[in-house]
Amino acid sequence: MIRTVIVDDEPLALEVLKTYIAQMSNLELLASCKNALEANEALKMNEVDLLCLDVQMPQITGIEFLKTLKNPPLVLLTTAHPEYALEGYELDVVDYLMKPISLERFMKAINKVEERLAKTETHVTEDHVFVKADKKFVKVYFKDILYIEGLKDYVIIRNEEGRVITLQTMKSLENKLPQDRFIRVHRSFIVNVDKIQSVMGNMLEIIEKGAVKYIPVGKNYRDQLMEMVEKKKI
Repeated sequence: MIRTVIVDDEPLALEVLKTYIAQMSNLELLASCKNALEANEALKMNEVDLLCLDVQMPQITGIEFLKTLKNPPLVLLTTAHPEYALEGYELDVVDYLMKPISLERFMKAINKVEERLAKTETHVTEDHVFVKADKKFVKVYFKDILYIEGLKDYVIIRNEEGRVITLQTMKSLENKLPQDRFIRVHRSFIVNVDKIQSVMGNMLEIIEKGAVKYIPVGKNYRDQLMEMVEKKKI
């Protein structure tokens, strides 16, 4: 869940963003603020992933406010004035949304936010990976991973002790795993090759907590899997 704070001095603009956020299952609205002072308090009181920040506000603009933050969350700038776009990107904002903002445009911006979060929430070393789960970074050893399952906006890492659930895409995690130890066998499954017991047609077997777990093999992934089998890498 992407924890979000929205900031805009226009009540109608706030309502539009609230409506969009309510329709998206991967967003959680923590606070709705009318100015930078309220936003500053919201950032102090909450662990925030995303700040939707209007540029043109009284007393202090969105860009001026952003410059005061030492460790800002990811930022989407919103405004009716395109001339601020360049300065916004120099501040490393994720996206710049021109008002009136359509739902389609907002969804595209959120996809960019998810990609950015995925890059920052997984840290890899030689024998383990740290993933963000339950507001903390959890160490998962590669040797303990049985398989990885994608479920909507989440990734479930199944290991010897149970599971770890993290908010990111399968592709982002797949890119960080050692290719000689893990293989994508389905759009929703990545498996540890050392844990595969057998391959039967379009299914493979893994032992999970003493029982056989059957994992589907997608037709687009079967050739690569069988190539690894034939080369005796499994």
